[in-house]
Amino acid sequence: MAYQAVFKRYEIKYLLSLAQKERILEAMAPYMALDKYGRTVIRNVYLDTPDYRLIRRSLEKPVYKEKLRLRSYRQAGPESPIFVELKKKYKGVVYKRRLSLAEGEAVQWVTGQQQRTDSQIAREIQWFLGYYRDLRPAVFLSYEREAYYCRDGGDLRITFDDRILARTDRLSLEEAPGGKSLLEPGTVLMEVKTAGGLPLWLTAALTRERIFKTSFSKYGKAYTDMVKGDKTNVGCDFSGHI
Repeated sequence: MAYQAVFKRYEIKYLLSLAQKERILEAMAPYMALDKYGRTVIRNVYLDTPDYRLIRRSLEKPVYKEKLRLRSYRQAGPESPIFVELKKKYKGVVYKRRLSLAEGEAVQWVTGQQQRTDSQIAREIQWFLGYYRDLRPAVFLSYEREAYYCRDGGDLRITFDDRILARTDRLSLEEAPGGKSLLEPGTVLMEVKTAGGLPLWLTAALTRERIFKTSFSKYGKAYTDMVKGDKTNVGCDFSGHI
């Protein structure tokens, strides 16, 4: 059976300057450590309908929303293990179902060339694929990430993403990163992932630096930039071209 995992947590986002990032890292140092992978490049291919039903619905900020993506932590080949991720958000809580498959097999599955019902997660994703019958690769998103974990074994994780790039051609995890930037120069996206509340030391650091949570969707930003006609931030149009 393919590797699978389920996550339930809050994901709180902040946009930081490089100077703010350094001061937050200083506050984190006694409590958190960089994971063993160091700085990694993450590739994602988001699935959507030809009229972008999923992202348009998500941008309406409903109580419940969902998305499907393929993800790899390195440049993939047809036999490379990647993740098929079904991500749901309900009343601020993120629920993620993750299944690991060979890249070629995963692509065939999400594009309707085969079906899978060999696990609970596979059945959930298969239902999603059946409900949104016309899903296809819609956008390629890549970014560089530094991920930190709690030294005491707690569930808190903090990630810093930069060089967030989007494009609507070459929609494969076998391709190199590239596209137009979704962040202003010198800006970093910090995400705090936790099943509970924030520790006091982190709350104090955020307050001291006057850093406030924000709503930021990477896929949503790529889509809205194009809708607004800001061609400096998105590589090509969202007309359904693949």
